[in-house]
Amino acid sequence: MKEQPWQHQVHLTDPRALRAYAHPTRMRLVGLLRQEGPFTATRAAELTGESVASCSYHLRILAKYGLVEEADPGGAGREKPWRATAAYTDWPNYSPDPAVASAAEALNAAVAENQLHRMMRALETRHTLPEEWQRAERHSDAMLYLTPEELVALGERLDAMVAEYADRGYHPELRPEGARRVAYMHVAYVAPDGRDGDPRGEHA
Repeated sequence: MKEQPWQHQVHLTDPRALRAYAHPTRMRLVGLLRQEGPFTATRAAELTGESVASCSYHLRILAKYGLVEEADPGGAGREKPWRATAAYTDWPNYSPDPAVASAAEALNAAVAENQLHRMMRALETRHTLPEEWQRAERHSDAMLYLTPEELVALGERLDAMVAEYADRGYHPELRPEGARRVAYMHVAYVAPDGRDGDPRGEHA
């Protein structure tokens, strides 16, 4: 059975932690540790294509802010194994502190760029998927008129449905035959005034 992180999520509020996590290599290392960990800096270099020294440095920065930790305190140097401290990372959607708000916005932008990059890579190879997977994938959007309270409630409902499948990430025995890793994103933001020329139309 795959080792499960100790916490459900780690909550970042320190602006320094938010900016540290916004680095693409660090985000990738945390994601890989959640999927493949624990592993050493040497293994991290094999998975990312970065140097061992670079991975070791980034892992130490992540440990400083509580995102990863040593899996074996007795390990030595670059061969000591690291593990993620939580299954998910969370940070404020809003903060009255300008430093926190600015760092959170920078992290949001980095995450969005990373997600878009991964989605484009998936689209490039989509034609190689079996027909049932191509039909099952979803690429859709909608323009809704909601109050802040309704948007929060909608997000909570979606979170609850996604949570029904979350344990499969750390318990392979729960995965039905034919299951594959699926990146599922749901994003909601207040649309800017005016029309952006969405090719799918307002009610796609």
